[in-house]
Formats: sequence, structure tokens, C-alpha cells
Amino acid sequence: MKRYLAIAISVAAASCLNAAQSVNLDKVTVEGSAIKTEVTDVSGEDLKSADLAEALTNAVPSISIQRRSGIANDIILRGQRKDNINVIVDGGKIYGACPNRMDPPTSHIITNNIKDVEVIEGPYDVEDFGTLSGAVKVTTNQPSKDLHGDVNLNVGSWGYKKGSAFVSGGSDKVKVLVGASTEQSDQYEDGNGNTLAEQLKIATDGTVNAKTQYKPSEFDRDAYRKTSFMGKAYINVTDNQELRLSYTGNRSDNVLYPSTPMDAISDNSDLYNVKYIINSLGQYSDKLGFEYYYSTVDHPMTTQYRKMSGGPAGTIANVMSATIYGAKINNDFHINDTKITYGLEASKRNWDGRYYKKYTSSNPIALNKSLPDVDTNNIGFFTKAKKSFGKMELNGGLRYDHTKIDPGNSDSDETYNDISGYAFAYYHINSSLKSFIGLGKSIRVPDGKESHFRGKDLTGKTNGKLIGNPNLDETKNYEADLGLEGVYTNNTFKAKVFYSILKDFIVYNSTAKQYQNTDAKIYGVEFSGSYFATDDLYFDYGIAYQRGKKDSPLAGQSDTNLPSIPPVKANIAVNYDYDSSLSLKAEVVASGKWSKYDSDNGEQAIDSWSVLNLKVSKDFYKGFNLTLGVDNVFDKAYAVSNTYKDLTLVSGSTGDVMLLNEPGRYLYANLKYSF
Repeated sequence: MKRYLAIAISVAAASCLNAAQSVNLDKVTVEGSAIKTEVTDVSGEDLKSADLAEALTNAVPSISIQRRSGIANDIILRGQRKDNINVIVDGGKIYGACPNRMDPPTSHIITNNIKDVEVIEGPYDVEDFGTLSGAVKVTTNQPSKDLHGDVNLNVGSWGYKKGSAFVSGGSDKVKVLVGASTEQSDQYEDGNGNTLAEQLKIATDGTVNAKTQYKPSEFDRDAYRKTSFMGKAYINVTDNQELRLSYTGNRSDNVLYPSTPMDAISDNSDLYNVKYIINSLGQYSDKLGFEYYYSTVDHPMTTQYRKMSGGPAGTIANVMSATIYGAKINNDFHINDTKITYGLEASKRNWDGRYYKKYTSSNPIALNKSLPDVDTNNIGFFTKAKKSFGKMELNGGLRYDHTKIDPGNSDSDETYNDISGYAFAYYHINSSLKSFIGLGKSIRVPDGKESHFRGKDLTGKTNGKLIGNPNLDETKNYEADLGLEGVYTNNTFKAKVFYSILKDFIVYNSTAKQYQNTDAKIYGVEFSGSYFATDDLYFDYGIAYQRGKKDSPLAGQSDTNLPSIPPVKANIAVNYDYDSSLSLKAEVVASGKWSKYDSDNGEQAIDSWSVLNLKVSKDFYKGFNLTLGVDNVFDKAYAVSNTYKDLTLVSGSTGDVMLLNEPGRYLYANLKYSF
């Protein structure tokens, strides 16, 4: 009976209307359809560091970077950030431990371990809990039975050094992959020639925040050190059954975050994944999958490198940890020419943290909890279907979620029950041109910081000020997307618009110093494509614009601009393949000025900017490749990231929060050997 009920639900979903986008980071080619972009060969030689955020920013017009350091940066997708973007790694999840976004989920995924990335724009994903405004789905490198691998040696400006390698091989029965990397860098210099420590000193000299400056003994310390390891084994149990085992470990040390009062002493993560796949099980199961994942992050951050650590309280620390484990069962099958997927997903996310003072002494003093061991428990049921009718393709999905948040203290639990779904349709106007339209609803429950985070009390006598809000509602996104996609002999293009109605959107009210719900809207437009002038010369381009507004100002405020909505961003690249072994690329990336920003909550005006990047890549005899490049050729001084006060940032001499400038002129070389 249960089987036939599941089939009936799937068939019903097929009458609804799905979508997704793709990106190639080696040649930086973008492909995909409608709302999905795929970024392939992310471990390509043009990537200069382990930072996935930088790679996605350069490849996808609708993604912008939120820089906090030389590494481990965050992203904004279609004006959305933090948990409004779902990050999935090989089907599993990982969450950063830092409430100040020092270690966003993308920072725990090393670029040299990545095969490709799928970026979904909009609420068009029912398989994974919490996709509000988009998803970043990462697939890491896969083992194969043929013996192959590569070795990369990379150097760059400001003492950057990186080495990475992987090898894969096996048999028809067992395939194995092992990879590792290590990298480090001095502090980068901005276009004015200032290091991270110098930018902080200039911003805070003569102010009450001068104590946040780096000690003289730490002024020239390295910006970060980072290592990673990946191991995978794919085992063919029978002709139609496969067991997949994987582990990834990341270790970061002494990562500097100058615009924040603390730095990360370490940032360590472990990701485990077990997957069992059965193919061709029967009439109602083309592919049946069972998956279990577990990830953990430890993130102690302190003031020990700053002048303030010499005060009476000594070094202040916030020691954080985050874990999540979950399981998923999903089944694919066909009824005639309709593809149907349905499944069950369950997960438990934990977030915990405590403040300390005199942290580097032999007996640090424990203070109040920053996060009280918050558990977020979810179980969800989903189904989706896809079918073609002549010139039309229809796909859609439905999902039900039951979520309970247990704060781990005397605060009451919060329970949420939600239905989400989408409908998407393509119409092929002719062999080269198709239109698409999508409608969707998605939800995202509050995270532990938004609902239960507390400030520190150095006296140790209270629980600290409650910055989270235990009474928050879940955010609902009602969105429509519309566009055209064309593929012609010498050019391709994609044009789309979207309109998003956000009910109970979670924002920070700096007047009340607490998170609140509000209603808001975000809308935008994106245009991207390629033009092939000759067989050897071709152009890639993209432009994206979003606008966000609250329906009404927050209590005690007058500004209706929604925070974290980047201005118009554009990029254009010209590529020239001299022959099969030599390629050249020139790229311009530009942004308008921040003229619409949430001034009541700490954002400020930022000037427009544009930079030129150049790269040449040459293949040599027997698997060798050399890539040379220079980013920000004209050494421009510019900032990308704004200063929304839901993050704890350092204020400068004008009273505005410090703007962290981007790197100046950066030269790099990468030598790769493949076999």
C-alpha cells in the first residue's frame, strides 16, 4: 500500500511544473539551463587558492564575494547569504562553527578536491532541507579504475605557496582515490600597498578601537596556513550495487580576520559520507540510494594577536563547534516517459559555543555560553517528476518538513511544519530558442545564532545579552522566474528575470540589537552567454542586477533598503586558443557603486570598481602544463564587501565600520603534471 501511495504522489507531482545552472573553472566556461549553472573542473590550474568563494564569484554573475580574509570567504547569491543558501557536498551538509561567518560552509571545501559545482538559483530544490533562495551543490573528485593523477605546484605574490596532488586507480571491483594539499600565504596587499594589519591600523588609529590592532610582534605574521586530505573508495558489491565511502579532512591554522576583533587560531573540519546504490531493482526502482553523512567543525577564535589581549581580561576567546549528521533514502523510476523521484531525508544539526577570558593561561576562565548547545532536528519527505509533451518540458516537486529546534537550555523549543514545492516549464520555440517559467515556494527555519546567540559578559555573572530571538518564524520565499535561452551556431545566451516575495525574512535590527522577522521583496535580472568570433577567438560575458526592499522599516528605523544586496556586477572575457596547447585569456570584472544600502544597520556607500585579469596557459610534452597570470593588472584599491551589523566588525575613525579592501596586483604561476 505504501508503495502505491508513493507512486500516486509522484504521478501527481508530474502534473506540476523544475530548474537549475553550471560552471567550468578550468576554462571558465558556463553551461546549464534556466536556473541551474554548472561549474566544472574546479580544480583547474587557473584557480589560485583553496577558496571556493573566489572561484564562484569569477564564474557566476549572480554570485558576489563577502571577503573577511585572504582565505575562507563567503558568498552572496541573488542578494541572499548565510543559511538562505544551501551548501551540499556529495549529498551531505557541513555548517561553519563561527557565528561571525569566519568559516562559511564553502570554506570547508577545498577547490583542488572539487570535480564540479551546480549552482541552483531560486527555490527549485526539494531534495535538500533549507534551500530558500538557492543552493550550491558540490561534487568532489571521483575515483576511477584507470591509474591517473596530477601534481600541482603554485606560487604567487605575497609569499603564496601551494602544493597538491591526487592519484586514483583500481579495478572493476574497487576504485580508490587519495589526495592532499597544503598552502600558506603572507598577508596580501591592497591596491594602496597596505597589508591586512596596515589596513586595520589606518582604520582605527586615534579611535577607541585602536586596541583591536595587531601587536607589534604579530604585525607581519602569515595570513593563514591550510592543509587538506581526501580519501575515497568505490566498491562494486554486485553487478548492480555499489558502496561509496569518502572522508575529507581540513586543517587551517592562524587565519587572520582584520576587520573582526578576533582571529581563528584553528579551523578544523571532518566530512564523512557513506552511500549505497542499487540500480535496476525492479519496475518501480531504476536507482535506489541510501546515504549517511556526518560532519564536524571546531573553531576557536581569540584576541591573542591583538593589543587588547594585554588588558586585565587577557585573551578573550569564543570556542565554537558545529556538527551535523543525516541520512537520505531516495528512489528513481519511470512510468512510461515520466521520470519520478521520491524520498525521505532526516538530519540533526548541533551548534555550541562558550566565551573564555585569560584563554592562553594554564587555567582559562569560562564565561557564559555564546550558543547553548542548540539542536535543529528535521525530517522531510519529497517527490519530484519530469515529463515532456512535444515542445514542452514540465517538471516539479513537493516537500513536507517537520523541524524542531531544541536550544539546550531553559528556553522553550520551537517547532515548524512546512510544505514547499515548485513547478517549472520549458517551451521550445524552435531548435535554437526556448523560453522558461518557474514558480516556487521554499522555507528556511532560524539557525542557532538567529534564535539563541548571546553576547559575552566579562564579569561571569550573567548569561550575556540575548542577541538571538527565540520567537522567530521561519522564512518563506514565494518566487517567480521567467526567461529565454538560445543556442546558435556562433553564440549562446541566457536572459532571465526573477521576483521574490519573502515572508518573515530574518534580519538584524541594530537599534534593538536583536534578530527580527520582516516582510521583503527581491527582484533582479541576469544576462549571460558566449560569442564565437572564429574557431580560435571567443567571448564570455555576464551581467546581474538585484534590488531588495523591506515592506516597511524595522522598529525604530527609517531605512527600507534590504541589506547585503550587491550593486550591478558584470564580467566579460576574451579567450584566444593559439593552438591546441596554448590559450590566452583577458577578463574584465566590474561593479557599480553601492547607492542602495541599509544605512540603519551599518551598511555604507562603496565606490564602483573594475579590474583586468590576464592569464596564459601552455601544455608541454608528456603531461606538463604551465599557467601564468596576473589579477588586478592596474593595482586598483577597491572594496567589495559591505558592513552589515549582524556581523561583529571593527569601527574605523569615521565611526563607520572598517571596509576591507580586496587584493591588489597579484602575480601567480602554476606548474601541473598529469598522468
